[in-house]
Amino acid sequence: MPALTFVLAALSWLGPFSIDAYLPSIPAIGKSLNAPTAQVQQTVTVFLFFFAAMSLWHGAISDAYGRRRLTLISLGLFALSSLGCALAGSLPVLMFFRALQGATAGAGAIVGRAVVRDLYEGADAQRLMSHIATIFTIAPVMAPLVGGWLQVWLGWRFVFGFLVVLALLLLLGCWRALPETLPRKRRQRLEPAFLARSYWKVLTAQPFFMLGLSLAFANAGMFIYIVGAPVFLMDHLKLKETEFLWLFLPISIALVIGAWISGRCAGKISGRGTIFMGYVVMAVAALGNVVMHLLITPAVPWSLVPVFFYVMGMAIAMPSLTLLGLDLFPMQRGLAASCQGFIALGANFLVSAFVSLAWATALSMAWTELLMLVAAIATILLYVRSMRHFRIEKELA
Repeated sequence: MPALTFVLAALSWLGPFSIDAYLPSIPAIGKSLNAPTAQVQQTVTVFLFFFAAMSLWHGAISDAYGRRRLTLISLGLFALSSLGCALAGSLPVLMFFRALQGATAGAGAIVGRAVVRDLYEGADAQRLMSHIATIFTIAPVMAPLVGGWLQVWLGWRFVFGFLVVLALLLLLGCWRALPETLPRKRRQRLEPAFLARSYWKVLTAQPFFMLGLSLAFANAGMFIYIVGAPVFLMDHLKLKETEFLWLFLPISIALVIGAWISGRCAGKISGRGTIFMGYVVMAVAALGNVVMHLLITPAVPWSLVPVFFYVMGMAIAMPSLTLLGLDLFPMQRGLAASCQGFIALGANFLVSAFVSLAWATALSMAWTELLMLVAAIATILLYVRSMRHFRIEKELA
């Protein structure tokens, strides 16, 4: 089981490595391909668009054909698309292969959620999700570090070469350690009409949608700093391209601590209680972020302290938020996981597309984080309210 836990966590590395590792290379890519930095930044947006769009299908496909097969095929395609990025000679070609990367990178993470619920329930599932979240934090801290030094030593093409190697190693690990957890008798039909009804049923269930939006808004409060890292770190905090660790190490440590707290709470505090705890921590951090940047000039390390506590609060709440959503549709967990991913990634796509509107100053980024949290709190309150009606409908069905 430790091997399976590691593999499930490592599958979720592809997303952050695909984004964070090449962020320090964006200016160099622009010079190499004769494109403005703002246009190169849109390779993040393209990646996230296809990441979000395909996330709707990964779970449904795994519900029909099994978890293992989809994961192995997706990893192979991701390796090929990363090779295409490494060899790209123009920005349009890079955009194309970034789109293919995005279409395949999310399969493992979405399937991983479904695998957890295939195998475990209740507190055991929350503990495993917390362990996975802890191992996942290796990616946010290592990605910009690896990417920054590969950029300095070898150039941006070797950053994508690193992604090829990572995908192949994950493919080998999944081949050996990832079992098929969905028996044939529990598989769903992959038919257009059936899928349309299923997606409609899941996405129009108000409690599920509100949970997904709350998770998406909370994550967007962190994601603005990840996508805006080149500006936040290099312009506002005057750091170098090899010093992205100043942001990503605190984020990773916060994710570990938050996941550990969530795991310790499993079986002792209800899922809703854990979510409440996480949102309180996020609220204090987001308010402190705004107040601090109203009073002082952005500087290391003080500008990073509120981000640390915001991410820790998010990590406390995230496992319970995810499981509450999946438990609403126990017979279609893969599809439900896809819908969760689509909602969250759709929010990330919007952040990446419009982040330039918020990154003018460290204060404007802090205000945006607080705005995202207010939206997250509003939607979680709507979830609580809508669950009363959802329970009645289930009883009458």
